[in-house]
Amino acid sequence: MSEKLGKIAEAELEGFILENCGHTRKEVSTKPKFGVDVSLIELPNELALISTSDPLSLIPTLGLEESAWLSVHLMANDMATTGFAPQYAQMVLNLPASLSRNDFKTYWNYIHQFSKEIGVAITGGHTGFVEGQNSTISGGGTFFSVAPKKEIILSKAAEENDVILVTKTCALSSSALLTLSFPETIKNKLGKGTYTAGREMFWQTSSLKDGLTAAGTGSKFPEIHAMHDVTEGGVLGAIYEMVKASGKGAIIYDKALPVTSWQKEVCDLFQLDYREIIGAGSMIISCEKGKEEQVISRLNAENIACTAVGEIKSEEEGIKIAKNDEIKDLEYKSEDPYWKAFFTAIKSGWK
Repeated sequence: MSEKLGKIAEAELEGFILENCGHTRKEVSTKPKFGVDVSLIELPNELALISTSDPLSLIPTLGLEESAWLSVHLMANDMATTGFAPQYAQMVLNLPASLSRNDFKTYWNYIHQFSKEIGVAITGGHTGFVEGQNSTISGGGTFFSVAPKKEIILSKAAEENDVILVTKTCALSSSALLTLSFPETIKNKLGKGTYTAGREMFWQTSSLKDGLTAAGTGSKFPEIHAMHDVTEGGVLGAIYEMVKASGKGAIIYDKALPVTSWQKEVCDLFQLDYREIIGAGSMIISCEKGKEEQVISRLNAENIACTAVGEIKSEEEGIKIAKNDEIKDLEYKSEDPYWKAFFTAIKSGWK
């Protein structure tokens, strides 16, 4: 049994998996790398095929519609970091044998609906029912898109002196998912207002619009150098990954990290640090210094909050966080504590 839950640790990824990735092909111009959301395969006519993969969600405590939303949009969030929307999808579903055919049809209809809404054609995959499958992960999927290779933004391209921006808030998906998964607990301990806020925030867990607005949907804005969506490890983990992938350093200002009071209450209830837990729906953006207000205004015009939280430095300066008049090395947490808190709450009988 694995000692840690969640994404594989950086050292194991780089020391084993990335050293064993099959045949080397020259047309693969962006290969698997820590902190990089996508791969690129060069095509004729200065085009490239972008691909990104993620698990598909099926979370009984959450609901079929919400699970399907996460399945589609968590992959779309990865693609959004390139400045382009996804176009095609392959879906592999290994469903629990206990799932009724009616529930499956409901779940799949939502997959179809949410894919259609963002312009994604599902081109194939695999669907089956598996005895003993009781995970909140029901399989995996891959999104593809074809785009001019010179216009594709990569998370490994942050530049020194860039300003680091965060859209929306920290712990966006974690606070929403915990609220929806344990509604009675949230209502009883924190009030109906917190439950309502969490339910409304769930539908902000897509950062597709964030990425496309920042980068530009027609001609691209050259001030956007890199983007990285927030997943496991939270806002701090996502910034660390982008900076590390870019071969740079950074300074992050703790007091600037955006979070609402009700989110902090939810995180405190589950004994979680809002800066370090799954935050799908937020986008980390590295933009040219002096252009950050233009980017913020562009996002605000689409009702997307955006906050400057730090700066890109040289690699020699390291990745630092400034808090309470102290500047310390940012510790990268390879295990997101969200999962432990989630399953502990279930075992404790929280409803």
